[in-house]
Amino acid sequence: MSTPVSKLVSAPWLRDNLRSVKVLDCSWYLPFLNRNAKEEFVNSHIPGARFFGIDEIKDFSKADLPHMLPLPEFFGASMDKFGISNEDHVVVYDTAGVGPACRVFWTLHAMGHERVSVLDGGFPSWVAEKYEAETGEPQVKPPSSEKYTAQPVSQLVCDYADVVGNIEKLKVSGGTQGRQIVDARPNGRFTGKDPEFRPGLSSGHMPHAISVPFTEVTEASDPANPQVQKLKSHTDIRRVFESRGVDLNRPIIASCGSGVTASVLYFALLNAGVSPHNLAVYDGSWTEYALNPYSEIIKDI
Repeated sequence: MSTPVSKLVSAPWLRDNLRSVKVLDCSWYLPFLNRNAKEEFVNSHIPGARFFGIDEIKDFSKADLPHMLPLPEFFGASMDKFGISNEDHVVVYDTAGVGPACRVFWTLHAMGHERVSVLDGGFPSWVAEKYEAETGEPQVKPPSSEKYTAQPVSQLVCDYADVVGNIEKLKVSGGTQGRQIVDARPNGRFTGKDPEFRPGLSSGHMPHAISVPFTEVTEASDPANPQVQKLKSHTDIRRVFESRGVDLNRPIIASCGSGVTASVLYFALLNAGVSPHNLAVYDGSWTEYALNPYSEIIKDI
């Protein structure tokens, strides 16, 4: 059995352990920001890191959904290209501090890879420490003869049918039965007051869903470096969820716009001591749900 690893690591820890881990830059931006994560990676990244493209390592058969979980075989082939084995300790980071890297953290967990950590504060924390950065494409050692084998963990993933069936349980019981749905989108999109980023997609929320914007579980650790967003303490994370009426002893489904920031809530809840057996991410999230004309959408306006 593999030795457990910390879910959250600091920049000093990573610097001291860089030779014994595999590092993935998982930066990703919403399309309207007009930023190219891969180009930024080539310009500057943590030494030895590989670039994990959320929009490249995905299920391409679902054209309407931007970055669904890849098929196990494709995921395994991608790990082989990165020179990552099933036994490696993987550290994931991004330029947001605690953001898209959590999506890859969850993806690895969903593929059965538990030895994965998130760099607290991401690349900005590495830069703030004035550690060395690297440019160019990384030199990756060819994969060993033993190929990476994904071992999917189905209970960490929810699909549309799971969510709709769960909503019926919530409706019949007045919210007391079934898994709680926590929505990581900004509250304006949750209530229906603000539009979704995708043109023509309705905003609003699922019946009995609970709004917990992902920005509520991170904080700037240093007022002089507000761009370095780190995870809040486990006590503060629990307080955030409980203040919104989430029962941390009941099962939870995390959702968002397309499955990225839902994974931030998944990661935060794990760090707050919630049992992994009680957590899942709705992979297609609001994009899949709202695209279906049969979905019930609630607006609080």
